[in-house]
Amino acid sequence: MDKLKALLLNRYFVFAVYTLFAVAAAIGQMMKAKPGDTFSRYNNYLIFKESFTNLKNGVNMYVPHPEQHYDLYKYSPSFAVLFAPFGWLNDTAGLILWNLLNALPLLLAVFLIPYDGDKKKIYVLWFIVLELMTNMQNSQSNGLIAALLIGAFVSFERHNNMMAALFIILSVYIKVFGLLMAVMFMVYEKRQQFMLWFAAWGIIIFMLPLLFTSSQGYIIQMEGWMHLLRSDHGISDGISVFGIMHSWFGIVHLKGAILIFGLLLMLLPILFIRHFISFRFRLWYFTSLLVWLVIFNHRAESPTYIIATAGAALWYFQKDQPSRFETGMMILLFVLTVLSPTDVFPRILRNEWVVPYSLKALPCVIVYFKIFADMIRQTRSAPQL
Repeated sequence: MDKLKALLLNRYFVFAVYTLFAVAAAIGQMMKAKPGDTFSRYNNYLIFKESFTNLKNGVNMYVPHPEQHYDLYKYSPSFAVLFAPFGWLNDTAGLILWNLLNALPLLLAVFLIPYDGDKKKIYVLWFIVLELMTNMQNSQSNGLIAALLIGAFVSFERHNNMMAALFIILSVYIKVFGLLMAVMFMVYEKRQQFMLWFAAWGIIIFMLPLLFTSSQGYIIQMEGWMHLLRSDHGISDGISVFGIMHSWFGIVHLKGAILIFGLLLMLLPILFIRHFISFRFRLWYFTSLLVWLVIFNHRAESPTYIIATAGAALWYFQKDQPSRFETGMMILLFVLTVLSPTDVFPRILRNEWVVPYSLKALPCVIVYFKIFADMIRQTRSAPQL
């Protein structure tokens, strides 16, 4: 038993498991293809890969391309450029590399979190690995987004505004909601320096597509992206607070009000700026942001929850003596959020309860309000280092 525990707590073994899972997820999706399938089982990867070809050829990326893939490209033109190197690889090699890009930077980012020792970080990594697998089996980008946001937090903690700004900007050009991570700059020093780096990186990455398309072509692509983002808001509730309000209470016309309420909750702790002198308080706020970005996202899908799960795990495992209630919350999160999309979870429960009632989101909503309550409770006492 001691040898098994030592193995599970070995960082090199965890690295090997993350690598193996990334490769297995890619090969598994490749092997699922059946004769007569109209589309591949790694459709999201093809959407990303073909986006650069469409950009370079002056083809509108934001309309259906059934000859290439199903569904729409919903990312920025700049992300299409950043994904261009994958076009040089065959699909198997490219998909493996893409999964590794979602897995290993996340692993590294967690190890860079300034906890005491590796043990708590390894607990976090074991807790989130199955959720990461769900992301990789869908060829999604959320593992990379989580890595970039954690990397931004680590950079803030190291007073490296240049890298913090770069990580946030990269996340924004992949998924716009990463922009909300920039609120963290208000609790650190040298705010003007961060804003300058944020603007500089934003302009540089924004201009990348002009290396491969005309200015007029770029304008058309940007108009297509903006139109998609605007029209996207009302067509889905996602696995989110909005999904819960809709499926539980039939509330469908208050999305704007709910979002404003969520934004006020997110910004409220900033009012207690003096408490951010505490690393624990900064970590709590950051982890609450990771959860918030998902549960208040009207387009949140099952693979998106690697971001929220990472936030919940980073909050829970930094505690030396979590309460029974906190442990119970995390058990519920592991069952409903992490396990519910997997084959070990009863299909009838998933199809009849978890999916229709957005139960995957419920534990993360509970965790978010627990973190929020912890922060508010902390503001009643003197700030601690």
